[in-house]
Amino acid sequence: MTRASLSRRPRQTDIARFAGVSVSTVSRVLANEPGISTNVRDQVIRIASELGYNVRPVPSPQPQNQRSVALIPVDQATGGLGVFYEGILSGLRGAAARSGGTLLPRLVRSSSVKVSELKQTLSETEAAGIFLVGIDPPEDLCGWLAESDIPTVWVNGNDPNLQFDCVSPANFYGAWLATRHLIDAGHRRILHFTMSHRHTIRERVRGFEAAAATAGVTTRIVHLPATAPRTSTAACEAMEAILLADEGFTAAFCMNDMMAVGVMEAVTNHHLSIPQDFAVMGFDDLPCASMTTPRLTTMRVDREAIGQEAYHLMQRRIADPGADPRKVELAVRLVDGATVQAFSKTSADEEFPA
Repeated sequence: MTRASLSRRPRQTDIARFAGVSVSTVSRVLANEPGISTNVRDQVIRIASELGYNVRPVPSPQPQNQRSVALIPVDQATGGLGVFYEGILSGLRGAAARSGGTLLPRLVRSSSVKVSELKQTLSETEAAGIFLVGIDPPEDLCGWLAESDIPTVWVNGNDPNLQFDCVSPANFYGAWLATRHLIDAGHRRILHFTMSHRHTIRERVRGFEAAAATAGVTTRIVHLPATAPRTSTAACEAMEAILLADEGFTAAFCMNDMMAVGVMEAVTNHHLSIPQDFAVMGFDDLPCASMTTPRLTTMRVDREAIGQEAYHLMQRRIADPGADPRKVELAVRLVDGATVQAFSKTSADEEFPA
């Protein structure tokens, strides 16, 4: 079928097909919603007109010159997770630039994110909205933000009270898939390394537990100290102690790739082969994952997409302050490295039955 051969009244699905975009994108363009590139908007309008679709005359969207501030924990931004938050910030900046807005990043200590400090930041920056990047704000701050109707988006965060817009990777399902990958490879005694009290990381713990429960495997959750200066070192030391105890664990799923690097170091130090004797799964697909030998098997998080989606949520919130909050989860993908393979260790299964 061609555009000229349409013998019925055109629909948005027709416009989407000829424009090569989704129906939701067509709907947003025709409603003149923000967050659509000029090229895509022009193409959709042109094709709609050619098809004879009744396009309501609306003014061309003008840059909002929207100023928003992004608060980022200094310990995360300058520590091992700096590259993770750099990706998110890149996505936020790119979306702001395309929309004619201004993004103002601010490094803060999570413990000092208080109402008084936030009021001062808003006054100094004249920001219309706030991105809380990797920050779980205390209850009093949440209450003030809600009462003040200040557009707020939790980025790489999960509001358990569903008061605020938030966007994060699919932590529960990503952890479930990572654990299933180990189970499907034949592992029946699996460790999970974690260290954070954040809602997002607790979701990874839940995903691990759910996958393990459905398969009836033996597990242990290894909580590393949150005050550890280096995540990989803390994971290495904890793994060393577990190997010395010789309890028959054959795999580990780590809450991030830095922990996985530490676990791999301990396993190698004990003259065990990866993945023949012990398998390791990471999460996030940070640059260090591609530097290990063998290459770490992990779950990829699209950090730029998280930032972009967060900015679109902010635009929606500013345009419609009374809209119900949205919780957006972006899919994570398995990066099939070389630290997990089909595993069969009958002696271990017999000595340590599931």
